[in-house]
Amino acid sequence: MTGITPAPFTADDYQARMERAARQAAEAGLAGLLVAPGPDLVWLTGYTPTAVTERLTLLVLAPGRDPVLVVPTLEAPDAERAPGARALTLRDWTDGKDPYAATAALLDAQGRFGISDNTWAMHLLGLQKALPGTSYASLTEALPMLRAVKDAAELELLAAAGAAADAAFEEIRTVAFAGRRESDVAADLAALLRRFGHSQVDFTIVASGPNGANPHHEIGDRVIERGDMVVLDFGGLKDGYGSDTSRTVHVGEPTDEERRVHDIVREAQEAGFRAVRPGVACQEVDRAARAVIADAGYGEYFIHRTGHGIGVTTHEPPYMIEGEEQPLVPGMCFSVEPGIYLPGRFGVRIEDIVTVTEDGGRRLNNTAREMVTVD
Repeated sequence: MTGITPAPFTADDYQARMERAARQAAEAGLAGLLVAPGPDLVWLTGYTPTAVTERLTLLVLAPGRDPVLVVPTLEAPDAERAPGARALTLRDWTDGKDPYAATAALLDAQGRFGISDNTWAMHLLGLQKALPGTSYASLTEALPMLRAVKDAAELELLAAAGAAADAAFEEIRTVAFAGRRESDVAADLAALLRRFGHSQVDFTIVASGPNGANPHHEIGDRVIERGDMVVLDFGGLKDGYGSDTSRTVHVGEPTDEERRVHDIVREAQEAGFRAVRPGVACQEVDRAARAVIADAGYGEYFIHRTGHGIGVTTHEPPYMIEGEEQPLVPGMCFSVEPGIYLPGRFGVRIEDIVTVTEDGGRRLNNTAREMVTVD
C-alpha cells in the first residue's frame, strides 16, 4: 500500500475533516481524539503508513489545538507527502525514545478521549500508563456518525465503485456456472472487480445450493450443479471507496418455490429502499424490509440486519437494525440487503448500496433485481 489517497481530496478537504472531528469530539464531551493507522486516519489525513508495525503512529486532535501526527522518524518522509500533511504538525520520535511520553505531552492529564477502534492494545495501555488520569472510548461508540455523511466528491467515488461492481456482475452472469467450483467463479469475480478499477477486493462470496443458506459462506470446492440457487456477494475498494452488492442467480430454470422466495426478497429489498428518506430512523429501513419477509411466513429465516454503512471501508456506521434510532441524513450511504436462508436447501439475498437524498434515496447499484438464470 502507498501512503497516499487518490484525488480529488485536497489539503483543505482534510483540514476541514479534522476540524469537524475535533468539533464533534468537543460536542460529545471528549477531551480529544486519538487516531491510529486505519480507515479513520486515511479519511482524516489521506495517510496510510507503508507498513503498520509496533511503532506508534497516532493523530492527536483536540478542540482548540492544531492537529499533530506522532510518527516514527523513519516514516516521517512518507507522512510529509500525505495529502493532509499541510494541515497538521508532525511530531516524530526515534527508536529508543518513549512515544507515549511524547504523546502525553500533547494531551491534558485528565479527561476522556475517543480512540480509533483498531488501535493496538499495547498502544492504549502505554497511553494509560503515561496518563493514568485519562479514560478512553472507542471512536465508533463515541462518534459513530463521524464518517457517515458523505460530501459530493465522496458520493461520486462511491457511485463509481458501485458502477464497477455492476459491470462485474453483468459479465459474471454470462460465464458458465454448472460444473465449476465456487472458488473458480469467485476468482472470476475478483478478476472482474480489478479489471473494472478496484485496487482491493475485500470479499467474493459464491454460495451455491445449500451453502447459500449461510450468509457469510466461505467459498470452497463445492461443484455448482444445475438446479442450484447461487448467492453472489462481492465488493472492495475503488479509488479508496467501497463497493458491496449481492445478487442471487439460478443455474437453469428455478422451481416455483425458488421463484416465490426470490420475489419475496426482491419485494423486501424494494420496501427497504422505499423507506429511505431524511429524518427516518435507521431502524425503519430494517422494519420495512423485515415486515415483507415476516408477512410471507419467512421471518425466522431473515437472520441478519438489513444494512450497514459504507465509505472508506465496506462496513461502517450507520447500521439498519432494530433499535438504531439515528435519523437518516442526506449523504449517508448504506446497504439494503434483506435475505431468506433455508437451512440445508438454499438462500436468497439482494443488496444495493443506497444514498440518502434531500427527498428520498438513490441506488448506487442498478443491475437487475429480478431472477437471473445462468448456465
